[in-house]
Amino acid sequence: MKIAVAASPQISSRKLLQLAEDVSLPLFDGADDYAFLLYQTADHLQLRSLTEPQVNPLYVDFIGGQSRHRRLYGGGRGQHLARAIGLRKHPHPVVVDATAGLGRDAFVLATLGCRVTMLERSAVIAALLRDGLQHAQDVDDEAIRDIVQRMQLVHADAISWLQSNSSVADVIYLDPMFPGRKKSAQVKKEMRFFQDIVGGDQDVGELLGAALDAAGRRVVIKRPVRSGYLVDKKPDFSITGKTTRYDIYLIHGITTE
Repeated sequence: MKIAVAASPQISSRKLLQLAEDVSLPLFDGADDYAFLLYQTADHLQLRSLTEPQVNPLYVDFIGGQSRHRRLYGGGRGQHLARAIGLRKHPHPVVVDATAGLGRDAFVLATLGCRVTMLERSAVIAALLRDGLQHAQDVDDEAIRDIVQRMQLVHADAISWLQSNSSVADVIYLDPMFPGRKKSAQVKKEMRFFQDIVGGDQDVGELLGAALDAAGRRVVIKRPVRSGYLVDKKPDFSITGKTTRYDIYLIHGITTE
């Protein structure tokens, strides 16, 4: 999948060249065989589809939109994600989100008081996350700045990173991506973008094994509610909502929730 880097006219050539170097992608030369543009505007770093120009650009926003709604109205520590992570007994755990994506769940966890390390192996997606974090760090809202101070981004392959960083996290969180996952039209677009750029998570079995070896207390896997267990490995217990299920694997016999 061919991706190039471009920018709006007000962006300096130096900044554009630095972005291209950071993500190891070419500058857009007008050729029609590129599928995506990593496009820097004055407001956001965006991922734009050249094959579907009618689709809105994808970017990371920890200030407004869905992040703001989940921060203000997401249900706090009573929501299923918080229960799955185990916040009732351990209110401020260290969490590794090994499949960070656009960082939405990581932001929720940081909002709830967790210290979160986001692992992302795609240089393109990592660049979008880095841009979103920078904007949130610069905002006037002190509450948002405090939240993102608890978030760290690492551009790395999760399996290799976990194998080299055993016991650094209380909880390891996984939200694997699979082709054909049925969600809303907006999320289908995002999933399609992700699959085009980074492919599906075909190494989930190895990732789960690395997570179980590295986690201090538990591994939590987010799954569609009707899907089977990841690599057919039965969890210790699950927390199930209308569309999402969290499968929890406890380490060393630690008790539920």
